[in-house]
Amino acid sequence: MQGRGLVLPGNDIDTDRIIPARFLRSITFTGLGDQVFRDERFNSDGTKRHHPFNDERFRGAEILVVNNNFGCGSSREHAPQALHRFGIKAIIGVSFAEIFAGNCTSIGLVTATLKEPEVVELQRRIEEDPTVVLTIDLETLTLSFAGKTEPLTMNPAARSALLEGTWDTLEQLLRNEDEIDQVHRRLPAFSTLA
Repeated sequence: MQGRGLVLPGNDIDTDRIIPARFLRSITFTGLGDQVFRDERFNSDGTKRHHPFNDERFRGAEILVVNNNFGCGSSREHAPQALHRFGIKAIIGVSFAEIFAGNCTSIGLVTATLKEPEVVELQRRIEEDPTVVLTIDLETLTLSFAGKTEPLTMNPAARSALLEGTWDTLEQLLRNEDEIDQVHRRLPAFSTLA
């Protein structure tokens, strides 16, 4: 996966900041990309504030670069959905809240960690040159940019699911409906339901 980076500095950026609670009524996630960081990106009258997601230098960036404990707080699945619908395809950070990272994987959004000094250096490099291209290789679990290659870390099950294309559990269930039905028929607890 290749793309330009978007730097979002700060530790403990929680899901309430990523997508404010008033947007949780959405059950289809339609339009959530426009609302990502809404309260930080816009004034009450709708005018833009200074925020990385409003910065024209990062327009079209697909790889979000964050710091420690990104996605903490409530475990709302709307947060990764909003980021994904904004155009983010991967997030690199020092650390992630576990449920947030799991919710990202379930929609095919990569979350990979990098040591803190390397994240700070990457953020500095992107700020200096927003056109720098980042390459995430899930096979080798590396990040390459500007002639450098750094080792990434990620949950092995998430990495495997993304590499094998099995991250979408609903799709897996639908694809294996006949096999699931056969197992149900064999189980005593379900045989009376058939």
